[in-house]
Amino acid sequence: MRPRMARMGMHTITASDGSALSPLCFGAMQFGGNADETASRAMYETCRAAGINFFDTAHAYTGGRSETLLGRFAAAERDALVIATKAAYSGGASPENIRASLEESRARLGADVIDILYLHRWDGDTPLEASFETLAEFRHAGTIRHVAVSNFAAWQVMKAQAVAARFDIRIDMIQPMYNLVKRQAEVELLPMAASEGIAVAPYSPLGGGLLSGKYARGGTGRLTTDDRYAKRYGPEWMHRAAVGLAEIAAESGHHPATLAVAWAAANPAVTAPIVSARDAEQLAPSLAAMDLALDPALKDRLDALGPTPAPATDRLEEA
Repeated sequence: MRPRMARMGMHTITASDGSALSPLCFGAMQFGGNADETASRAMYETCRAAGINFFDTAHAYTGGRSETLLGRFAAAERDALVIATKAAYSGGASPENIRASLEESRARLGADVIDILYLHRWDGDTPLEASFETLAEFRHAGTIRHVAVSNFAAWQVMKAQAVAARFDIRIDMIQPMYNLVKRQAEVELLPMAASEGIAVAPYSPLGGGLLSGKYARGGTGRLTTDDRYAKRYGPEWMHRAAVGLAEIAAESGHHPATLAVAWAAANPAVTAPIVSARDAEQLAPSLAAMDLALDPALKDRLDALGPTPAPATDRLEEA
């Protein structure tokens, strides 16, 4: 899996030292939560040893501990990294909320400049003009290098992009959910990103751990402890797909997680899937995807594990 230069019109997302984004992004959501400082540092160092220079966190993660720990680990090599964070999840995308959360995130990360700042989710109650005028202020001041959005629908991205242009900025990256059993992004988000030159860092390539095979083995995780994830991955066909993935993995000699991450990365519109774990041992199969190029026959078998979503026009005869 080769690094992909994320080109956005006249912009290119690189580290400050000019390094291209790594082909995987590490999500630090577990830092300071399920992963204590020792486990978090071990995962950070494992990622760096594997060549990962792209890290993702958020103002909301683990009460701020995620940003604090990531900032501490990254301090000595900040210019070699791309660190993304997200404005406050609660409170909407008002100028006041963006400002307050960004300043707190900068302090936690120990960074004057944030490489990528996402709006964490769509806020239908705040005018886009207010949100993007604030983001433009920070972008033009050099406080943030790239503007991004997470959990937006395609129409929301394009509506926001039109507003962003009024302030001489643009959305450079999106972060949708995308994995073998959650393929809605293929309908409009990924084609939109490819067409408009927007980088894509999808989250949950393992489907909350479902596609790692651990639940079939009696393991625990978000699907057993978080009602949102239990509902998100509740349909029985998704669990059958996970079993099928495990069977293909056994036949091909790869870990199910390796195949799942490699599958997400294989979509040409994807820049870098976001991988995460509780510890370095659990992380290893996801990192192994960097060394796996899926051959067409294997990818076809993985595609067939679940339904391909209908095209946006719903003209199935043209699919």
